[in-house]
Parts: sequence; structure tokens; C-alpha cells
Amino acid sequence: MGVKIGERELVFEDGGVKIVRNGEVLFFNKRPMYAFVKTSMAVTEFFDRAYDQVKDDGDTVTAAGVLTTPNGSELKFEDTYETASGSVVISRNVTVLKKDNDDLGFASKISFVLADAETIRDYQCFAPATWYRDNEFARPYVIGFDSDCEYHLRKETAMTLPLFAARSKRNGETIMLSRNKADVTLPGRMYHFTQIIDEQYSAASIGLSRPEDKTINYLYYGFPVRKQTGAVRDGISIDYVYPSTDGQVGDHQQVYNIDYMMKNKSLNRVLHPMKEGFSDHYEVRLDLGNFDDFYPMMKWAWRSVYDRLKDELFDVDQDLQYHNNIEAMKLLTGDYGDGAWGVPFSSFLPGMDVDSISMQFGFVGQQPGIGYQLMDYGLRENDPEACEKGRNIIRFWVAKGANENGAPHGCYSPINKAFEPYPIWLRMSADGLENILDAYVLTKKNNEEHPDWLGFCENAAEFFVKIQNPDGSFYRAYEVDGTMRMDSKANTISIVRFFVQLYLVTGKEEYRDAAIRAGEWSYDNVYKNFEYRGSTCDNTDVMDNESGIYAMFGFLSLYDLTGEDKWLEALIGAADYTETWTYSWGFPVYCDDPSVPFSKRSISGMSPVTIGTGGGDMYMAACAYIYYRLYVITDDEHYRDYAEFIHNNSRNGNDVYGEFGYAIKGLSWEGGAFSDQVLHTLHHWLPWVTYVELDPTSRLMDTFGAYDIAGCEKLSPEDKKAKNRIYDHYAP
Repeated sequence: MGVKIGERELVFEDGGVKIVRNGEVLFFNKRPMYAFVKTSMAVTEFFDRAYDQVKDDGDTVTAAGVLTTPNGSELKFEDTYETASGSVVISRNVTVLKKDNDDLGFASKISFVLADAETIRDYQCFAPATWYRDNEFARPYVIGFDSDCEYHLRKETAMTLPLFAARSKRNGETIMLSRNKADVTLPGRMYHFTQIIDEQYSAASIGLSRPEDKTINYLYYGFPVRKQTGAVRDGISIDYVYPSTDGQVGDHQQVYNIDYMMKNKSLNRVLHPMKEGFSDHYEVRLDLGNFDDFYPMMKWAWRSVYDRLKDELFDVDQDLQYHNNIEAMKLLTGDYGDGAWGVPFSSFLPGMDVDSISMQFGFVGQQPGIGYQLMDYGLRENDPEACEKGRNIIRFWVAKGANENGAPHGCYSPINKAFEPYPIWLRMSADGLENILDAYVLTKKNNEEHPDWLGFCENAAEFFVKIQNPDGSFYRAYEVDGTMRMDSKANTISIVRFFVQLYLVTGKEEYRDAAIRAGEWSYDNVYKNFEYRGSTCDNTDVMDNESGIYAMFGFLSLYDLTGEDKWLEALIGAADYTETWTYSWGFPVYCDDPSVPFSKRSISGMSPVTIGTGGGDMYMAACAYIYYRLYVITDDEHYRDYAEFIHNNSRNGNDVYGEFGYAIKGLSWEGGAFSDQVLHTLHHWLPWVTYVELDPTSRLMDTFGAYDIAGCEKLSPEDKKAKNRIYDHYAP
């Protein structure tokens, strides 16, 4: 009796289920009926048992049974297993037949023990934006980092797609559990849950666990309560828990300043009511495979679920939204004294109440970037006001933006008429330098001479060439004199595109050499070692989405320069990693402010900032252009599809059509948390939000002649490939 999936088979015997290949048991569950039960003592206990009956109907296996708690409550389990497009869909109904007064709520899990795992480090795991490989580049409180935890479960609404895959390091055998449909509904109320009963809650958690045979509940200050329970532990398992259990994560000692002589963690649960006649239902997709490394497993897992659960495309008039953004930047750009041209650093929506005037060179400030975008628009569409305001921003930075060593300052305070004491961030420097160089190239092609703009870029380049490490790397940040400030090298790739393009303009081999050497280091460490971390300058040196984006920028520039397959390989690897940071499915969230677009729109298109956090912003908008270019290079339709998805759905957070009452049409809030299905945000706008929409949109127009992907697709394949050779005509 069983269900076949290629070379593997689900075999049902003795009330349990096992997955075998060529006679070897890969995964199993001897007692598939597993219940978490909240008791009147506010402790969640857990119990399991084998199926009472299993029936094979040919295409479908139906398994059922009744689990009775020690207090006498009865839960009826009804599970079906059936094949669907190379997967197995497991459908579960749990019905409360009988309730005891001391049993208050329940949850259940669909689970498989990893037969060859002794520790979680025997498997490489993938949960998008949550767990990559061994999560060695995550914060200590992110699941998967601390291998001593019993539970490594994360609610699926914190994942950009609801999936968890685990690959055996011993034999490559891989198992993936994912939500079968994107059908999460709103919870019954808004809360930060700890151990809550909510009849309407419909999100699950996925991950690994190896619980001891006793309960674990954390009291208010993090003190753990342990009690012997009835479930038997067979090993480490991959679990789909419904409704959600989140944890075991976090070290709260520093938060509460209470010393229990132990690490205090959290384990948050939602349960359904133990109410006679109540029944819940959920569906889980089981996929199996074999992969020789983490990367192909990740790509397979992501694309499999993306194709099935991707949210619908948001309908955006990209021409309108581009002009919305340009008009907003024209309106906000001004002289803040002594020629300090720029836009405010922070303003609150919907009224655009300016909160901070501070001008940052790159990263979240993007002042030269906005200057270049205004110039590009002004020259293309004959708008002298936009062009002159853009020039003024560039002029300010060229005149005053370098320190005594030629390196760019990070941030200028018009109030103090002085630069703030920033370190020299490699990524932040690259942002501003690229845009000043682009502005020089743009004006040179329009018969404007600005040798001081090029000189600013060359002086900065000479500074960085001198401090490049012997192995080709750069440090994440430097002191003003060029000595190391932060010893991580993972940001090395972020400055490569600047060097490549400066070489194209000047013909100086030292810049080409610096780019190639930095690229070689990044190929071996960032791409090969999955070390995409540290690009968000206001976060610690952990994995993030922007490091993947900047890896794409750098590797694509090297491929454009040399045509070597090595750089295309690394570009594809970075692209496949980076897109996993996009919320590609949708679920509803509570919004207490009708002016917030998410009060009516999907959260799809948003992206978490750093690993394990959930929620996020719309920074992935920055890479629509490079994904489309990658599609033109590879002819892989998935990249075209994703380019259009992120170009459109990142606008879910925008007041594109003026329907939310923002003071300036088309703007977007910076970001917020929503993985608990409640929107938490400061409702503020920062310059980067508009910049990362303007940049790819204008480059689509400049390269392919349209503001949207559909318009670009009107070109013939031959024309697209010819126009995609952007370095053939980059230098003036």
C-alpha cells in the first residue's frame, strides 16, 4: 500500500508512513496523528499515535484515527494522500469529537523524521528570507542559527513563499513541505501572540524540530516550564504545524535584564478551540528530490512553489508612476543653504510632514542618484527645471563631497553646515560615485563638459585602489584615512560596477584590474560561499536581499565587460538567491489607517530587509531592469516573468492613482512589519523609496524604449539582444 513519486514511494504500514527509495528508508513517521493541546494550566502538551485505519483507493490513500488526550478529549484525524503534478498533496481534517474542560485548544502537525539526521547540521535547509544552508550568516535569534534549540519553526507569513526544504549532506536526498494554496485568511483579531486560541487563524509554521519528551512553555520573562508529556521522539523531523507555532528563538536576557542563569527564548503558539464539533482543514504539498549541492536545491524549491502560488500581477500604469516620481522629486528638491541641493531625508505620510533634513550620499539617502535621475529625465523629455535641479545636486557633491583623501563623505547636515561623522561605507560610496559618473557620461553625450565631475570620481577611485586588499577584496567600511573600520569583506562586489564603468570612460587599466580582482574574490566567497551579507549599512553584517542585488550589479557589469561565462554563472547564482527575498504570494493584513495602500492591496512585491525578520519594504523594485536584462541574455522566461512581477507588484505600496490621499501623488511608505498579519509602520518616506523605482524604470526606457516590461517585449529578439549590449555605447 503506497503512493509513488518517481523513484520514491510513500509506504503505509503499522499505522505509520515511510518514504523509501531502492529499499532505503529516507523519511518516516510512525505516529502521524500528532496534537498540541493547551490545558487549563496554560501549558501546551503534545500527544501522538498511529493511524487506526488506512485505505488505498488506487490514486488516493486515506488514513484516519482518533487521538484521545489523557483528560479524555477526542480528536478525529482524517488524512488523504494523492499525487498531483509530481508532488503529493496531503489534506488533513481534524475534528473535535469530545472535549474535556481541562483541554482548551489544539493544533496538529504533518511531519516526517529525517532518517539519517543526528543533528540539524546534517541537513542544509532553505526557507526563503529565513534559512539558507546552515544559517551561519544570520543573527543568533534567527531559527537555524542555534543548533541546540529543540524547535526551529517559523510562521509561513514570515516567509516570502510558504515552503521549507531540507537536503541531506550525506546523500543529497531532499524533502520539501509547502502550503498547497495561497489561501491564508485574516486572524480573528489583532495581537502579538504567545499562546492564543483563535478559531479563525489559518496560517501555519514550517521548520525542523527535535523536541524532548516534555513540554516547553516560556513564561512572561522567558522562564521555561517543562513537564513530561505523552509523545515519543524518533529523531529530527521536518514539520508543518497548523495553526502556527513560532520559535524557539530569541535571547531576552538583555531585553528584560533578568538573569535566570540560562538563555531565555520564546515559543509562540496559536491554537484552535477545543470545541465539540469544531473542525479545521489544511493542505500540505510534499515534494522530493535529490541534489548535489544547496544551490540547485534552493532554485528547484523556489521555482516549484513560485509557479504554483505566485500572486496576481498588479496592474500599474508605469508611464504614469514614473512621471509621478519625477514630479515628486522636482517638488521636493531644493537649496538648503550654501548650495546644498537635495531632498529631505525623512517625511511622514500621508501629509509629507518633513521630519529630517540630512543628505546621504547613497544607501537610503541616494542624493546623487536622484540628481542623475532628474537630469536623465530632463534631457530625455526636455524639462529644463528637472535637469537643472539634478545638476545642482551633482554640483554640490562634487564641490564639497570629498574628504582630504578623495573619499566621498557619507552624509551632509545642512543645519550644521558640516558632514556627519560617518564611516566610509563601501556600498554607500559606490552608490553615489556610480550616479555622479553616470551624470558625467550623460552630459558629455549632450555636449556638456564637466571635467570636475569625472575628477571627483577618479580621486575617489584612486583612494579605493590604494586600499584594496592583496586578495582583491575590500572591507565593509573604513575610517576617513582609509584604515579598516569593519573587517567583513562581503561587500567587495558592491564597488565593482563603478570601477568597470570608470574604466570604460577613462581607459585606465588600473580600474579594470581593480574590478577584476574584486570580482574574483567575490566569485569565490560571495557566490560560491553564499556570503550575501552586510549591504544594509544600518544593520549588522548578516544576510540580506540588497547584498544579492549588488552582487548582480557587479557580476553583470563584469559579464558585460568581458563576455566570460564565469561572470554569467555568478550573475545567475546571485539572481536566483536574490529573488527568494520577494513576497511572491499574498495574504491579508490588518491596517488601522485607510490611507495606507495595504488597506486595499496585496503585500506581494515587498521584501524583508535582513534574514529572519519577515515584513519588509519594496527595495526589490531596484532590480526589475537587471532581471529583464538577464532574461534577454539567457532566454529563461522565468526571469522575464519575475522582472515584470517585481516591477509591478512592488508598486502595491504606492499611491499610484491618488486614491489614498498622499500629499504627493505616487509616493510610498518606506516599509514595515506585517508577518503577524498586522501592519506596523512609521508611515514615513525616505528618498531611496522613490530612487529604486526611478532607476530601473528610466533604464528600461533608455535601453529598450519603454517604461514597462510589456512595452520592452514589443522589440524583436534580435533588437533586444543588440540593445542589451549597453557597454558598446556607454562611454562618450
